[in-house]
Amino acid sequence: MLAALMLAAPAAPAGAQLGLPGGLDPLGAIDRARASVSGSVSGTAQDVVDRSLSGVSTIVGDTRQLAQDRLGRLRDFVAARHDRVDWDDRHEPARAGELLLLDPDAQGLAQAAGKGFALIEQGEIADLGIAYARLATPAGLPLARAIADLRRALPGREITADQLHFPSGAAAPGTGRDTGANAAAVKLPKGGTVGVIDGGIAGSDRLAAQGAFAAGAPKASDHASAIASLLKGAGTARIYGADVYGADPAGGNALAIARALGWMAAQRVPVVSISLVGPANPLLARSVAAARAKGMVVVGAVGNDGAAAPPAYPASYPGVVAVTGVDGRGRVLIEAGKAAHLDYAAPGADMTALVPGKGRTGLRGTSFAAPLAAARIAARMGAGRDVAAALKATDGEALSPSRRTGRGVLCMVCRTGG
Repeated sequence: MLAALMLAAPAAPAGAQLGLPGGLDPLGAIDRARASVSGSVSGTAQDVVDRSLSGVSTIVGDTRQLAQDRLGRLRDFVAARHDRVDWDDRHEPARAGELLLLDPDAQGLAQAAGKGFALIEQGEIADLGIAYARLATPAGLPLARAIADLRRALPGREITADQLHFPSGAAAPGTGRDTGANAAAVKLPKGGTVGVIDGGIAGSDRLAAQGAFAAGAPKASDHASAIASLLKGAGTARIYGADVYGADPAGGNALAIARALGWMAAQRVPVVSISLVGPANPLLARSVAAARAKGMVVVGAVGNDGAAAPPAYPASYPGVVAVTGVDGRGRVLIEAGKAAHLDYAAPGADMTALVPGKGRTGLRGTSFAAPLAAARIAARMGAGRDVAAALKATDGEALSPSRRTGRGVLCMVCRTGG
């Protein structure tokens, strides 16, 4: 199992990642990985994969250590981007110097302006009908304090930081082996359309369209490109990509994801996979609910920070299909996080994908389980987009249901991206 484990280190150059070859001392690998990023953490939120920097702690550590690693990783992330990222009132990373006011009106905006909160933008999430305003916080005021001040000025209003979300898996170049298993060999329905909200997708002949929801987007991402490769291997016919990271150090924020959901709804994408994790956010919660009301199935990964970490969102929002990961022997990944509920498991280790410029690449993380579950649901979604029927048919494919795998494991042989 150690030979298959991948590390993700947000070190210079941005997005560089490490593999753990068989026979390497795991504790030595931890020390070297930590040393490689001490004092220098670069790139966007896309580069900081939502798992312990010392990924081998999933073998030699415990769930408490995973949770501690998460906190340390977030501290490093915020410290390296203090001009663009700040702590919110729940001590979660968020876009610095900005707040979101939901359902703004002229009176509320005027009151906010009177307290020093200037209007940056007022808009609506396309196709979802959710109105919001972006407000600049008073200069020099910490984000957590600004939230408290604005809530006192506008009691009863929905005010939130624009929290960041992080990918929940790692792709390690040059360490992948073809497992010999592929969804093309199994007798299951194929086809369908899946949307991917993540980084930019490159190298996929299944990409129907790609939307940009961050500065510098679309920008190719190994993480998103690996997901697209897995979807192709699982038989998905069309992929819609939404890049919420681009080159923005505060990419992956709740507003970007909400906008991406609205764009997916406008494209009539029936199933959307989100392999990102972050805290609960009222704007994103409402956007997910509105998308589901339009008949969209939203699939979310439970993350890789262990069972002691806080529940992962968007997987924990009501009605989202929450997915955990299993290895090649059907064992739930020990580093798998948790959500408020669990629906399915799917492969999250002992698998490979094709990544442009990197070749066949080894993968590990619940990031890669969520799109495989989405692929199976999409393949069952008929022309009438009967969600209940599609989910019932998907349940019929699931193997070994349990408390740790939800309604069961989907697409167990889907371990080779195309």
